Amino acid sequence: MSDLLTRRLALLGEPAHLPLLGQALHGIERETLRVDEQGQLALTPHPAALGSALTHDRITTDYSEALLEFITGTSTDPAQTLDELERIHRFTCGKLDCEYLWSASMPGPLPAEEDIPIARYGSSHTGRLKYVYRKGLALRYGKTMQCIAGIHYNYSLPEALWTLLRTAENDSRDARDYQSARYIGLIRNFRRYSWLLMYLFGASPALDANFLRGRNHQLQQLDADTLYLPWATSLRMSDLGYQNSAQAGMTPCYNDLASYTESLLNAVSTPYPAYAAIGTRRDGEWLQLNTNLLQIENEYYSSIRPKRVTAPGERPLQALLARGVQYVEVRCLDIDPFLPLGIDLTEALFLDTFLLYCALQDSPLLMDGECGRCTANFLKTATEGRRPGLQLQNGKQSVELRQWATELLQDMRPVAELLDHARGGQGHVNALQAQQAKVEDAERTPSARVLAALRERGESHTAFARRQSHAHAQTLLAAPLATDEQARFESLARESLLAQQRIEAADEGDFDSFVAAYQASLLNIAH
Repeated sequence: MSDLLTRRLALLGEPAHLPLLGQALHGIERETLRVDEQGQLALTPHPAALGSALTHDRITTDYSEALLEFITGTSTDPAQTLDELERIHRFTCGKLDCEYLWSASMPGPLPAEEDIPIARYGSSHTGRLKYVYRKGLALRYGKTMQCIAGIHYNYSLPEALWTLLRTAENDSRDARDYQSARYIGLIRNFRRYSWLLMYLFGASPALDANFLRGRNHQLQQLDADTLYLPWATSLRMSDLGYQNSAQAGMTPCYNDLASYTESLLNAVSTPYPAYAAIGTRRDGEWLQLNTNLLQIENEYYSSIRPKRVTAPGERPLQALLARGVQYVEVRCLDIDPFLPLGIDLTEALFLDTFLLYCALQDSPLLMDGECGRCTANFLKTATEGRRPGLQLQNGKQSVELRQWATELLQDMRPVAELLDHARGGQGHVNALQAQQAKVEDAERTPSARVLAALRERGESHTAFARRQSHAHAQTLLAAPLATDEQARFESLARESLLAQQRIEAADEGDFDSFVAAYQASLLNIAH
């Protein structure tokens, strides 16, 4: 453990400062496909009983009309965050008519590309913009890739904690710039060590054979309907998942907020020849929002993002540029198919320990090829992380994954102990020990457990995920929401539908002008 980390932990461990660690905020976003009883993608519209996907704060859709996204509020207690996520699941399951929430990150058998429904958000300018953006994604990446689902974990530390560290270390930067720089430092360390999350929580070592649509691949055949890699942890996060040659040249390495925002500004304002050749419209119909490398900043798919809550009508990059980084969004987590919510408290408590370690540990700039090594370690772990003796690159040295993982977990133990001291109990230390058990025995990892289940039952990936989906539905429906909680969700759904109607009634001008103004909001900054 570094001297800097030791000093920072000692400072935060003082009685006057310890309560700051209990003020970190957590939020979870969980994506999940709606499927029919056979595990086929649901082709039905977003259920009206769930409210408006455009305006509901908690239940929306991502790419496809069938790809639900559940969004919790923030809480200082991850257990409360998970409780809210569970209530959202229970309400939704009660409103699905002979449909289920798919239990895995990778989809089951999908219909033809042209039959995968893109999410609709109504007739307002904002709703149409969201739809056209998704049409652009289909054009650029294909619809099949948009049916992958994951867990996003949002995490922030209280501003008073950053103020304490800034004062103690005599940093001359103003509060906003210091906080942003420290979050960017957290992200650099996340890039260094996130291969560990792939090993510990990767849960997609196999996929339905039709997912690749005849593309060339290096996967092996597990059965007639399933492809896999024997040592893989997360095919979702491998180069079989979200990939695109245009984005391949985009490598923001998070050495400071300015370089990160500049790279995104360039990407959303620079035409890309292949997209320019297609154009934005054909026969009067919009095909994509623009022909730039990225249509909008959120099109850049990274394993973690610096974020700032946006004001109404404000774009994410505008918020970052105006007010700096407020929290981070971890985006590389697979859905655990053995868990009804796809994530549990043990994982959340470990993520808190991991992210606080990344925030407090020394974080030098990514130099001399380290950015590339971070990416290589991540992808190597995704495709063969459980391979015995697997070697990763730590600096210029080659080191065995298990050895490095053990060293990192040992380094994190004082962080876990301090969090437990602040919150009470032993939850963080126990979560850390649960991860060490996976390092010592790879068969305990979710990816190994998935493959073991497929082999033991002679199941395809689809049959396994369908069975888990049905089991989770039974679990969630077995304990209905309390009457007042059910009524609250019903009210939220009705209010969201009314809110969408109000937005549609208030629109002025034509859609083309609306899109032009939306583009200009960032282009003016870029230029």
